[in-house]
Amino acid sequence: MTDFAIRPEDLQAKLAAVLGERAQLTLALGEVTVHVNAANYLDVMQTLQTAAGCQFQQLIDLCGVDYSTYRDVGTDGPRFGVTVHLLSVSLNQRVRVKVLCPDDDLPLVASVNALWNSANWYEREAFDLFGIVFEGHNDLRRILTDYGFIGHPFRKDFPVSGHVEMRYDAERKRVVYEPVSIEPREITPRIIREENYGGLH
Repeated sequence: MTDFAIRPEDLQAKLAAVLGERAQLTLALGEVTVHVNAANYLDVMQTLQTAAGCQFQQLIDLCGVDYSTYRDVGTDGPRFGVTVHLLSVSLNQRVRVKVLCPDDDLPLVASVNALWNSANWYEREAFDLFGIVFEGHNDLRRILTDYGFIGHPFRKDFPVSGHVEMRYDAERKRVVYEPVSIEPREITPRIIREENYGGLH
């Protein structure tokens, strides 16, 4: 195991040589990001895990992303993506991998659960909360929401109050599902503008 982490510029150059045209690399704030399209995603991830000089043995995070509001600031492209963070313990280096789902109606990328079993629950969470399908995952089902839950609550167009509420009905002696009865309201925080508030001068 190395005592010192590799310089980000050196890691970027090393990964560029290993991955070639299968990915684009960026360096920002001292961190290397690998941008890969969905068709090359699994192949690139296998390379990052096993190639000499890479050896990213641990997947430490995977999450879904909804880029739908990026269009408001002039950035166009696919709506959904997946971001993964990998760690090489033996080489003391980290990398971020970003992949976009080409189809907004059926966001789909390959599962990396067979490469890193830590991806299992992360991929299930991204499926549950964003509706991203991980092709090849052997147990892709909801993990945080209820069995009868409708929709994907981390999508930016999902209503804050949800679609359905559940409660225990004492007369029926069971849990019942009903349309949401909560009226949406905007809560504006109170701003205190007193000069001596709290005894501060």
